[in-house]
Amino acid sequence: MGSSSTTSGLKQPWVETPLIESAALSRAAGCRIFLKLENLQPAGSFKSRALGNYLLRKIDDHANPSSIHFYSSSGGNAGLACVTAARALGYPASVVVPLSTKPLMISKIRTAGATAVIQRGATWKEADTYLREEVLKRNDSDSGVYVPPFDHPYIWEGASTLVDEVASQLPGGGRPDAIVCSVGGGGLFCGVMRGLDRHGWTDVPVLAMETRGADSLASSLKAGELVTLPGITSIATSLGATRVAEQTFEYAKRENVRSVVLEDAEAAMGCWRLADDERMLAETASGVSVALCYDGRLGKVIEGLGNESRVVVVVCGGSNVTLEMLNEFRKTYGDVEKVVTDDREVPSTNTAPGKDVVPCLACHFSYSCR
Repeated sequence: MGSSSTTSGLKQPWVETPLIESAALSRAAGCRIFLKLENLQPAGSFKSRALGNYLLRKIDDHANPSSIHFYSSSGGNAGLACVTAARALGYPASVVVPLSTKPLMISKIRTAGATAVIQRGATWKEADTYLREEVLKRNDSDSGVYVPPFDHPYIWEGASTLVDEVASQLPGGGRPDAIVCSVGGGGLFCGVMRGLDRHGWTDVPVLAMETRGADSLASSLKAGELVTLPGITSIATSLGATRVAEQTFEYAKRENVRSVVLEDAEAAMGCWRLADDERMLAETASGVSVALCYDGRLGKVIEGLGNESRVVVVVCGGSNVTLEMLNEFRKTYGDVEKVVTDDREVPSTNTAPGKDVVPCLACHFSYSCR
């Protein structure tokens, strides 16, 4: 359960994460909300299982595995997950990050045990090009193994183990009534879809969450073809793939998938309300999924959810978050909660910045009645 079969005999570099029912988010959403806590992975995000599986598979595939040196191009969670998993497996790993990478993330990647952290290029694409065309080509042996951040079947296979765990963890068994997950390039989303296929849950609704300014999937679906965004303008930089994987686009065309785009302010709100309601820190990449549970948003996307409906929200994690960032979010985006749910039993309702609570006798959600 929650594992991937390999012949290397190495222990998987990820853990089975808890699936907890959140009383606060359930009250806010009007259904049973279960949080899949991928923020508790060794590298702080679901990428521990996604890239961890990739590394295991590449070790299995390699003619001389003892010589391997892994190379990743990521200024964020993929690079951190690559290094964390590689070190757990006993292998060296180096990361090329763009010049825009914050000192906090560079420090975390180095602390995790990176052999080298090289800064090059203004964007991830430029950093990736430098890694492929310069760093790996200078390595004149077969020891250098490239690690993509999201676009590979081994990565989706690793991410799919999340669904195996959900299947065994939901109280009373059975399938969820919906799964909510964020989409950057699509590594997590493809894994969720693979897992649902494996369990025969192909009709379970999947809400593919993006923020405006990092909505490459929604833009592709609207255009009817894969498109490349001119740039990323969202604060949710972990979702900042200007073009999703082709498999992501194909899965997203299925009838059970719904593309949902929220504003940066809503994603930021999801972060501070998760902290207030569940005492957890997570990036805006997670916040955009959590935000759907508040002020009637979920009910607007999926009709017919009742008090006993079970919705799994994947808290995908992310290490680029601090208390200072959450406080800054409150100051910058506090107006998003000018009107909030009139339900004092949801802790974060009482701490909403600049709130005007509007009571509603017809339903729990002031948002849905405006």
